[in-house]
Amino acid sequence: MANLKEVRTRITSVSSTQQITSAMKMVSAAKFRRAQNAIVGMRPYAAQLNEIVDDIDTGGDVLTPFHAVRPLRTVLLVVITSNKGLCGAFNSNVLKQAQSRIDHYLQTLPADGTLRVMSIGKKSSEMLARRKDIQLTTHDDLLDNPAFDNVATLADSIMRQFEDKELDHVEIIYNCFKNSLTQVLTTEQFLPVKPGKSGDSGKSGNNNDYIYEPSKEDIVRSMVPLTLRSTLFRMVLDSLASEHGARMTAMQKATDNATELLKDLRLSYNKARQAAITNEIIEIVSGSEALKG
Repeated sequence: MANLKEVRTRITSVSSTQQITSAMKMVSAAKFRRAQNAIVGMRPYAAQLNEIVDDIDTGGDVLTPFHAVRPLRTVLLVVITSNKGLCGAFNSNVLKQAQSRIDHYLQTLPADGTLRVMSIGKKSSEMLARRKDIQLTTHDDLLDNPAFDNVATLADSIMRQFEDKELDHVEIIYNCFKNSLTQVLTTEQFLPVKPGKSGDSGKSGNNNDYIYEPSKEDIVRSMVPLTLRSTLFRMVLDSLASEHGARMTAMQKATDNATELLKDLRLSYNKARQAAITNEIIEIVSGSEALKG
């Protein structure tokens, strides 16, 4: 059995860790509430915007430069993680999927093909920087201020490169927020836009017969870039809400584990203390009996 000093040291250490994890859980809970409100408020707007575009172009007869399907020569893979850790398997799941997709494209792209990777989040930037077979760019500061204007600027840059034929395919890997306990790992095609669908709606539209002013083509060409910007912004908000939910859950589990460990350590401490007292009593009694003899 461990001596009293060792057990006391462990109790102090675990108690300190418990206070830290409990504080981090409360901080994550506050950030999670704000991130959850942001994504819940964003989703109806993004879904309605996609539904409007799909309703206008249900047949896919109106094509924009962002609908162009070309042979894959230059592929951009966007990986969204977090800037900080201590959030369970949140980052590792995304990085595993990213490594799998990178290996897939390196095997399938032609000899003159190029794989570019864009990292949003320090955790993915640190991991992917070790690979020398990809072209890596980082935008870690985007998560520090996830405003729509900042995300829209990045989306415009990606769309401009695709329109200039510098990119042939854009794919995004991120965690889609479901609730504080569940994050759905998602790999989604960003560009080219599929005909009849503009992003991530999944709704087929109402196929209403309207008279359009200006023309249907002008409306689609102006709305598709706006839809792509809102789609990327929605993905960033999804990832942020998932991150804070995962960290809050991880810190709650860590606090619970520390509480259980403290119970076991205090029990061990009491047993060791009782054993020490018993030994002292035995020594005193033995000494007294020896003096009598």
